[in-house]
Amino acid sequence: MSSARQRHNGPPPNEDRWLLTYSDMITLLMALFMVLFSISSVNISKYTTLQQALKAAFSGSILPGGTAVQQGGNTPSSSQVPATSQPAAFVPAAPSLGINGGSAAQKSALRAQQEQDNFLEVQRLVQAYANAHGLSQWVHASITSKGLQISILSDHLLFASGEATLQPDAYPLLADISHLLGVVPNDPVVVEGYTDSVPTNSALYPSNWYLSTDRANAVLQYLITLGINPNRLSAEGFASLDPVASNATAAGRALNRRVVIGIERVNTAENYVIGQSASSTSSSSATTPATTP
Repeated sequence: MSSARQRHNGPPPNEDRWLLTYSDMITLLMALFMVLFSISSVNISKYTTLQQALKAAFSGSILPGGTAVQQGGNTPSSSQVPATSQPAAFVPAAPSLGINGGSAAQKSALRAQQEQDNFLEVQRLVQAYANAHGLSQWVHASITSKGLQISILSDHLLFASGEATLQPDAYPLLADISHLLGVVPNDPVVVEGYTDSVPTNSALYPSNWYLSTDRANAVLQYLITLGINPNRLSAEGFASLDPVASNATAAGRALNRRVVIGIERVNTAENYVIGQSASSTSSSSATTPATTP
């Protein structure tokens, strides 16, 4: 009887112990939601730019090629050059929120960096386009202190030998390149024509100076028909000056016969280092000319 009485008269059980477990659970849930919120906060503008750039590079709207990459051969044909041209969904690098603040030197450096970022994006897309259509030996993009240089070999792609009339295969290629010029809409575009050292002496082209200039003008006129602002455009002919390979061999002369579409740099800064000029395309430098006129 005494032992039963002691158990009955002992301290009552703690009926609020569940609150401790409940508060622990609430604390853990709060920490979980804070972590989820922190990792879900992204820079929307940068994410959108990245998304559009990836879509432009890998979607069929920009690279409609198909089986062209699987086709071999050393000479481009109409099956390798896209038959139609579709607008490219390219977006320039978004201006930084800090461009309106800081010193004049800081603003200049920021504008130069944004321009360089746009050049790098165009260079990457040009090389991706050339690779996808089997044109990597004929189309090459590089970045120099002058700006972005898009070099196109003339043979089999732009002009017939000794002529300055655009071939049909050149139209879709130049149309797609014209879309890229919209990434940097305020920068001047210079079309440069080059030939090899073999003299030409026809009634229409008394010298290579006439031929190279007329080829540059032919490309310029077609870019105007595609909607490029004529105020941005100019054409220059350099004949056989500034060769990128030896004119002593047929292969070298073929590399020297080219048209270069250059987007000139307008933003510079003393503390801005260009760099990365062609890091993504250095592997192809042995088969394609360096475009540094």
